[in-house]
Amino acid sequence: MLKKVVYILLIMMFILSFYQLGIYASQSSSVNEGQKVLNSTQAAELIEMRESTKATLEDYIDRYGSKTYGSVAYVLAAVRIYSIPFCFIGIVIGGLYQYVLGIRRLDVRDTGWKMMITTITILLICQVLPLVFAIIVNGWRG
Repeated sequence: MLKKVVYILLIMMFILSFYQLGIYASQSSSVNEGQKVLNSTQAAELIEMRESTKATLEDYIDRYGSKTYGSVAYVLAAVRIYSIPFCFIGIVIGGLYQYVLGIRRLDVRDTGWKMMITTITILLICQVLPLVFAIIVNGWRG
């Protein structure tokens, strides 16, 4: 019973501390000025990112000669780049399951092996698919 009361009091103190921080932060004028500068900088960066993305997409559309093919090539290029860190994280998690947790339990070891093989397969597919797309579209379409 005493543990429940202590936990409830800790949670209430945690929630109230965030509430008090919100009040102090909203009352500070220097924070509001800093937020305006930050928002203007962020807005400029967002506009810059949007323009560079549009330019890259236009390059893909010009290279492939069609809006559909260019858009697909752009998406495949993005998937190729962003799949690498996610797959490495999957391989690390699979390795942990196989070599650390799998020492005691064989079913966990099999799960880790399956996870590693799956993420390696996904990594290979994500890396090879843009190349296959470029060969098919540019080579066979003419």
